[in-house]
Amino acid sequence: MRFSSLLGFVASATAASLQRVTDFGGNPTRINMFIYVPDKVAANPAIIVALHPCGGSGEQWFRGTRLPSYADQNGFILIFPGTPNQSNCWDVQSPASLTHGQGGDALGIVNMVKYTLDKYKGDKDKVYVMGSSSGGMMTNVLAGSYPDVFEAGAAYSGTAHACFAGSPTATPMGSNQTCAQGLQHTPEEWAKFVFNSYPGYTGRRPRMQIYHGLADFLVRPQCGYEALKQWSAVLGVPLARNVTGTPSAQYTQHIYGDGTKLQGFFGQGVGHTAPVQEVLMLRFFGLIQ
Repeated sequence: MRFSSLLGFVASATAASLQRVTDFGGNPTRINMFIYVPDKVAANPAIIVALHPCGGSGEQWFRGTRLPSYADQNGFILIFPGTPNQSNCWDVQSPASLTHGQGGDALGIVNMVKYTLDKYKGDKDKVYVMGSSSGGMMTNVLAGSYPDVFEAGAAYSGTAHACFAGSPTATPMGSNQTCAQGLQHTPEEWAKFVFNSYPGYTGRRPRMQIYHGLADFLVRPQCGYEALKQWSAVLGVPLARNVTGTPSAQYTQHIYGDGTKLQGFFGQGVGHTAPVQEVLMLRFFGLIQ
């Protein structure tokens, strides 16, 4: 064997890859856990939970963003949960997922985080969540039900926390599409859903980014505005200004307060789903410059 071929073999044999974990703890809805640990992990690494859209999987979403390459460069760990239930759509409607510590997909995902923090000595103050479509909906659910776990989140083409509450399912084929068509509440009403998900909690609340396409006819753009109303009330930050051209010419950025706690991005001509903006998101999380 040529020396150069041997080096290539060794490199491929040791390169980081997506791995399945089956023994991560309590898993009430029997969802799947996949993890990506880069070859060079930072000391006390940050952790990002990345949630796939309806019909997807953890393996698919691993290939669906550029997050693995950023993990390689910056040493953070990625968790890619996957649900085999509800046509591979997340459980964002059940009282279990919408209540701290009570079960559902949400608790299974939180147990994945706890497993990763323990096994890799992760930084519990640097745990983040992002997702697209159904994954964006679950991003808001996790931020509302488990504010003690997540420091920040980014929801792409999702809906507000508890928007689907009471529906039999939260799939595009479900009988109740009131939420996805732009269900509206006052900011105070939306905030109450969050507060009721963890009664008595007085700690920090996750910082949030909301991304949505203005040409989205599956999860209507109003859903993004409603999520911003919710987090504006929860975080106590009013809309301060709009900036056009960020991250590109077709987008308008909505900045709440000083922009460190809440931001929204709406894209003209952008459908379902809004593309993941890794650089903007990771800067907001504080993981890159």
